[in-house]
Amino acid sequence: MIRDLTDSEARAALPLKWGAVPEGTIPAWVAEMDFAPAPAITAALTAAVGRGMLGYSAFPGTAQPADLDAAFRGFAERHWGWDVAPDSSTPVGDVVAGLRLALDELCPPGPVVVPLPCYPPFRDVVALAGREAAYVEHDPDLDHDDPDAGALDLAAVERHLEAGARTVLLCHPHNPLGRIARRAELEALRDLVAAHGARVLVDEVHAPLVLPGQDRFVPYLSVDPGAVLVTSASKTFGTPGLHAAQVVLTDPEETARLRAVPIAANHGHSGLGLVAGAAAWRDSDLWLHALRSRLRVNAEDLRDLVAQHLPKARLRPLEATYLAWLDLRAYGVADPAGAALEHGVRLAPGHDYHPGLDGHARLNIATSEQRLVQIVERLAAALT
Repeated sequence: MIRDLTDSEARAALPLKWGAVPEGTIPAWVAEMDFAPAPAITAALTAAVGRGMLGYSAFPGTAQPADLDAAFRGFAERHWGWDVAPDSSTPVGDVVAGLRLALDELCPPGPVVVPLPCYPPFRDVVALAGREAAYVEHDPDLDHDDPDAGALDLAAVERHLEAGARTVLLCHPHNPLGRIARRAELEALRDLVAAHGARVLVDEVHAPLVLPGQDRFVPYLSVDPGAVLVTSASKTFGTPGLHAAQVVLTDPEETARLRAVPIAANHGHSGLGLVAGAAAWRDSDLWLHALRSRLRVNAEDLRDLVAQHLPKARLRPLEATYLAWLDLRAYGVADPAGAALEHGVRLAPGHDYHPGLDGHARLNIATSEQRLVQIVERLAAALT
């Protein structure tokens, strides 16, 4: 059910990921998959285009051509046992746009706690919102074999809250560490922010990508109804170019307030994106099951390949996402991604996720078995 794109197909389908590298270089940097889309999404989009559905998307709060809200609620109930209230989703253009909107309209004034390493646009969106970032660093020397290593440092978060921070920006599951927060951790964070009159703004775009064998994902909003959730089907189902995400709130009055903002503050979501999102959440469970199984195999293959070709490397155990975090400091190369690019593979530099952090890289495993082997072999050639 999961079909690998050929190189030529990938270049046509993924102009950012593949177009940013010359022919012969394998891209493993940006979070896009080298797989054909889920059939239900392709069918829904083909039908929508056949109906001539190329106009503006409806404004938030009005009837949508695709019921994204109901589809997401059904997905959350089936996969996470989470009962989401009806009409709790507001469409936005993408996750980053949703985070910016939430910071502007829903989060208390004050600095924003940002754990490092983090998805680079987190830092940008905090600055664009006119907020100060209060960083909490993960220990780069943490035990990579310990599943509890990599948990958010709540003592550091508390120090920032005591100093005036009022929003905690949470990535769950974590990008780039690939870790799932445990329920007890989420509950402790909830209690901490509540004690300081703060709020959690959570990005759960990778939530459907919990790999087989892991405990069930716990949606943060199910633990802390006062939080703001921003999510999208885009990363899981390969539709980022269609521009559709959603802000989910438990308070109907806040939802109404968010939908009442001027269109200039919340625009860019597309009708085709909403169609694709509904088809993903509602009709693509079997494809998602196959994807998770494939990613688990790729994660195990990566572990074996790294052990064989880069025995001094440390690899975070991948619990979710298709983005592996590599600690390559033992090879003495400050920028492994830069070295790898000279050997025909593009990775994401670790310092993009944690400024000043040398010797790390993020590697996208959502590709063919053959390419994954070549990626590791070329990285090893660059470092050894």
